[in-house]
Amino acid sequence: MGRVHSVLAAALLGVSMIGDAAAALPRKLATSVERLKAVGPEGQGNAAAQAAWNEVAKAKAGQIPDLLVAMDGANDYALNWIRAAIEAAVQRETASGGRLPIPSLEKVLRDTRHHPRARRLAFELIQRVDAARAQAMLPDFLQDPGSELRREAVAQLMGRAAGQTNSSAKASAIATYRQALGYSREADQIEDIAKRLQDLGDKVDLAKAFGWVSKWRLIGPFDNTGEAGFAKVYPPEERLDPGAELPGKSGPVKWFPYETRSEYGLVDFNQAISPLKGAVGYAVAEFWSDAARPAQVRLGCKNGWKVWVNGTLIFGRDEYHRSAEIDQYRMAVSLKAGKNVILVKCAQNEQTQDWAKEWEFQLRVTDEQGTPIVSTR
Repeated sequence: MGRVHSVLAAALLGVSMIGDAAAALPRKLATSVERLKAVGPEGQGNAAAQAAWNEVAKAKAGQIPDLLVAMDGANDYALNWIRAAIEAAVQRETASGGRLPIPSLEKVLRDTRHHPRARRLAFELIQRVDAARAQAMLPDFLQDPGSELRREAVAQLMGRAAGQTNSSAKASAIATYRQALGYSREADQIEDIAKRLQDLGDKVDLAKAFGWVSKWRLIGPFDNTGEAGFAKVYPPEERLDPGAELPGKSGPVKWFPYETRSEYGLVDFNQAISPLKGAVGYAVAEFWSDAARPAQVRLGCKNGWKVWVNGTLIFGRDEYHRSAEIDQYRMAVSLKAGKNVILVKCAQNEQTQDWAKEWEFQLRVTDEQGTPIVSTR
């Protein structure tokens, strides 16, 4: 009886290893997918993955939708392996006259529970077979949670607007670009739309489009000689007292109000305090939410930095003067209903080259897709 139980347990373990997402696939193929999903960083699982890849690449055209579903839960390394194997299977099948099951691919595409990269690949496969059908679907993805599908849908709107830019249709072009701007969540695409609107004489409020946190209180400078200030715990990290006078790098310092006028939300310590080297500054903002909700704090900064939300350290980077970009760092947070306190520590080192002068950051609060969440006060 014990042996029967152990065999049954092993069989059940095998089923759980294969997973629900791959249940529709033949066992050998499902097992190969799971081996690909075990791939990790630094070559983890690569030896077993090569043989598994060869098996997945033998899949029939009718199995492609189930392989896409099986991408659910895969990490980025595994996704690359699985996608490459699916691409190889599609190429082999179509070369030999096999037909992809378009309705089943569309079912995967439209189900937002599936992995965004699997859904994107489903779209690409449909596009290869029936470009007109794929183009007709795009407007359905203007509010898609997957950034790639949303981006392509917005690009289609932009293309439509570009075709309306003659003098008689200028108003239509502006309206269409404005519609595209409302749906866009990618920084470079937002900037592109804003430039096109500006060329048509319609100025875009980029600060509003991005939803920067613009009203802060600042204090500093504190000392960062030898870059020791990043790890040093200065008083603002222990207790936020807006009326406090604290010992700073060159004498007593106090909190003062600061509102950025930059269309890119830049909080510039050089402008607000002075162009110092080897210094630390702090910025604090009150962010009001109408309900408790998950969110992302998105920061761009080329200095050393740390971010706290409601007294909890979220993340930090002890690096200096690497390139900065919009939404460079994305940090998942939980907002409380009512007031939330965001504290940023921004550290400047002692390099004196022209490209090392910036001492600034930009920050916004968004949902997971990048839609700005605006403070209610």
